Amino acid sequence: MKKILLFIAALIVLVSCSDKGNGELVGVNRKSGTFYQPDPYGMVFVPQGSYTMGAGDEDITYGQVIEPKTVSISSFFMDETEITNNEYRQFVNWVSDSIARRMLGDVRPEDYLIEEDPETGEVYDPPFLNWETEIEWQSSDQEVRDAIENIYLPEHERYFRKKQIDSRKLNYEYYWVDLQAAAQKDFSTPGNYLDASLSNRPQGLRDRSVYVKRESINVYPDTLAWIHDYTYSFNDPLTERYFWHPAYDHYPVVGVNWLQAKAFCVWRTELYNNSGGKRRASVGAEFRLPTEAEWEWAARGGNELSPYPWGGPYTRNEKGCFLANFKPLRGNYIDDGGLRTIIVGHYPANDWGLYDMAGNVAEWTNSAYDPASYNFTWDMNPNYTYNAKPDDSPAMKRKVIRGGSWKDIAYYLRVTTRAYEYQDTAKSYIGFRSIQPYLGRNKGDNPAKASNVYH
Repeated sequence: MKKILLFIAALIVLVSCSDKGNGELVGVNRKSGTFYQPDPYGMVFVPQGSYTMGAGDEDITYGQVIEPKTVSISSFFMDETEITNNEYRQFVNWVSDSIARRMLGDVRPEDYLIEEDPETGEVYDPPFLNWETEIEWQSSDQEVRDAIENIYLPEHERYFRKKQIDSRKLNYEYYWVDLQAAAQKDFSTPGNYLDASLSNRPQGLRDRSVYVKRESINVYPDTLAWIHDYTYSFNDPLTERYFWHPAYDHYPVVGVNWLQAKAFCVWRTELYNNSGGKRRASVGAEFRLPTEAEWEWAARGGNELSPYPWGGPYTRNEKGCFLANFKPLRGNYIDDGGLRTIIVGHYPANDWGLYDMAGNVAEWTNSAYDPASYNFTWDMNPNYTYNAKPDDSPAMKRKVIRGGSWKDIAYYLRVTTRAYEYQDTAKSYIGFRSIQPYLGRNKGDNPAKASNVYH
């Protein structure tokens, strides 16, 4: 009798362990617990909403490229200022250090490479870089010096940089998936409609690797932009000092083209997700450039009809002081407090806490430029993109820039004004800031009580 009772008890326990939902649809039990997306450092939250994108006043240029259109935007986090020289220098230094570690791994793999998982013994191919070991830049070991000599400047080119790294070799390599190409269907190819997932795409699902793109981008800014942008103007001192001198640490980085800004966002994503343990990695956060619509929504700061980010129709406050760094009056550059670029966050933020959404430097967006894009893009998170190839025409390489700069008149400071520059061109008046899409936060395990509201 006791054996029968024990058997029945064991059977009950077994059944209860194998079917916790009692046959009901309760979803998958995630061991990681409740999802939580932390606030990224140096970013502010921009809530979702709808607004009328485009001109709310007279179209001064009569260009018909800012026709009004009501759009809806998802919420996201955005850098409260433009990316500074000091922040971008972290990217440059990381690239130079990673190249050095890769070279040192050839002579000292036990110090500079992680070739297998210490817990499971899994062999990494290729091995990971070991960031714990300090680089011996001035090593007495001849073998170490020879390994990293290739990234130094030639002797006749060593002027003032401390590490004397050859900036022409600072290439950041990354891979990305062309989802736009993967989503396109080729209806010119005959095939069974029911087999559309395989036959209606040029490469189909049989070889997804065709959608994986490799990029290798030189990350060092074009420090000569201060000279080549302006003929017959003495800007040589800025060329020699602006990016590396500590006096300009908190000035917006310039001389960075669209491809470099995009590479910075990819690197920042990897840095963020790989530096916070399992909790950070589980978020799967992504940094990227804002779309044109996202940028305008953020710049407005919740002020629907204002032409400027600060919420008023004028470029001065009630005391007569200018509210941004631009080209006031007939070229009195210093009347607003800055001759060229100035330190970020100098002027008051807009109502969402974002600084310098007008003036100082114009900013790259994710969007490609087309004069008619407002007419054919969707009204929810609209964005027109085009992944231009090196041999494409210049017109296909145009990317939208917004916000105006220190050298622009007030018209370009308006939240609605559109301008463009070519993606492979760097200017002394264009910088950028990045965003992180907001995924949501669950307040509890019960989906009925979970909330995707930020606060």
